[in-house]
Amino acid sequence: MIGNDVVDLALAARESTISRKGFLDKLFILEEQLFIKTSEDKTLTIWTMWSQKEAVYKILRQKGATRGFYPKKIECISIEKVRYQNEVYYTKTIKEGTCLHTLAVTKKADFKNCISLPCSAPLIYNREIPFFNDNGKLAPATKSHHGELEFIFFLKNLSNFQPAF
Repeated sequence: MIGNDVVDLALAARESTISRKGFLDKLFILEEQLFIKTSEDKTLTIWTMWSQKEAVYKILRQKGATRGFYPKKIECISIEKVRYQNEVYYTKTIKEGTCLHTLAVTKKADFKNCISLPCSAPLIYNREIPFFNDNGKLAPATKSHHGELEFIFFLKNLSNFQPAF
């Protein structure tokens, strides 16, 4: 499975008040809040962890989780690992200018099979979950946008993948 999230940091700075009372409590567990408070760049840390959680949420939806508000259920345990219940997910986050982008997978080895698609790529949706037609085989896909930024990826070569529809 694959998930991705993008944050336009300039837009987030204009539209989100991360310093408001209760903001951190609503999205992050105590351990995450302590990590944020001791980090060198608190704002970047907040958006990185948020992006990790959102990318993993997209995987959870692919796995059949219902729509919902999951931020405090999804725990950032390191800069490259996220946990939901007893499962660990792997993330890679890149910052270029005001673009912060996170890619998440269920197995670390899957990073090599993450393929970027143009934003115009046709996706097939089933129960709000995107898939990409990869030469006649449906492959898990993920689409994310924020402001003017948009990314689409799919996971190639999943030999045992069977969509649940």
